Amino acid sequence: MRWEFGRRSSNVEDRRGGGFSGPVVGGGIGAIVLSLIVALLGGDPSVVWDQGNVPSDRSYPESSQTQNSASSDEMTEFVSVVLADTEDTWHSLFQQMGKTYVEPKLVLFSNGVESACGFARSAVGPFYCPGDQKLYIDLSFYEDLKYRHQAPGDFAQAYVIAHEVGHHVQNLLGISDQVRTLQRQVDQVEANQLSVRLELQADCFAGIWAHHADRSRQILEEGDIEEALNAASSIGDDRLQHQAKGYVVPEAFTHGSSAQRVKWFKQGIQTGDPGQCNTFAVANP
Repeated sequence: MRWEFGRRSSNVEDRRGGGFSGPVVGGGIGAIVLSLIVALLGGDPSVVWDQGNVPSDRSYPESSQTQNSASSDEMTEFVSVVLADTEDTWHSLFQQMGKTYVEPKLVLFSNGVESACGFARSAVGPFYCPGDQKLYIDLSFYEDLKYRHQAPGDFAQAYVIAHEVGHHVQNLLGISDQVRTLQRQVDQVEANQLSVRLELQADCFAGIWAHHADRSRQILEEGDIEEALNAASSIGDDRLQHQAKGYVVPEAFTHGSSAQRVKWFKQGIQTGDPGQCNTFAVANP
């Protein structure tokens, strides 16, 4: 991915080294255990946390305090460029829709962080909090993405950020609120299905960003698309459930299967049209 000469965003907030030791905040959705939920690409944490507090039995590697190292500095630069690129893309798309894009903040943290959605440890993974319109990520997650999920590559890492920005877009468009309202009116299985559609749309929005960023700034290099598709496939509910349990429970899916996540990212990157990301309008997303 060609990112080195990209614009840096001014919306990165560095809270690393805070040394939090508070409780783990999480929540179960259906029969899926929290250890699977936190392995996924974040999402709207209120969908997870509103269900109550559940201790996590899965841990990501604790990030070491190496923010002054060359590798950490480079990663900080990288996420800043990717965030700036999403800002440019969505400003343009919102303008075309006659709307104003409000830029989110991206918070870097280590070990744990306080947000408007509550306290979370790094084990929760990257997430978006609609309460303060901020994205949160412990950069040690990228090591887990590379080694645990076998999804290496800078474009796979960019996909993670673009997915969370997709949740911000949903929040600005009022989609997230509509989904949460519907979830309170249905049973757990249907609530899970709504969560899946929300996540798949965020995957599609990530593809939308990749489409327009490459057309405008030629960011893609050979193999980049494959990196993102591999990341989307590696964190499908079916694959993660099978790895953890040895079997799959589709009714407990909250983010979508590997095939679904790949399908909707492709939909976004191939069409470049947010109108083609309506995962709520199809019978089988």
